[in-house]
Amino acid sequence: MNRSTLLLIVANVAMTSLAQIVLKSGMSAPEVARALAGGIRLPALVTVLFHPWVVVGLGLYAGAALVWLLVLSRVDVSLAYPFVGLGFVVTMVLAWAFLGEAVTPMRMAGTLLIAAGIVVLART
Repeated sequence: MNRSTLLLIVANVAMTSLAQIVLKSGMSAPEVARALAGGIRLPALVTVLFHPWVVVGLGLYAGAALVWLLVLSRVDVSLAYPFVGLGFVVTMVLAWAFLGEAVTPMRMAGTLLIAAGIVVLART
């Protein structure tokens, strides 16, 4: 795998992890919570789908999908896909840093085990 492909994979992981944080921010917004309190109905869905953070998060996912298509055009999916698991680590760190989510020792250990598995897969 060459350097540019690895950079595309890292960009994809970063974009999808950031998308998770942005989507969580949108879904935690008071107006979204109020809209969903009445159940999942059309007005609530409109509120969710047009909330600015949700729109940005979905846009990040769309951009990440385009980047991923470039990755798949260059390398075997069986080589590239394990790197997607790095998103678990990146997302945990971003959630801690920006959302104040707790990172317990067990959560950290589980996430690091996933990362270790990625390293093993990537070396084969």
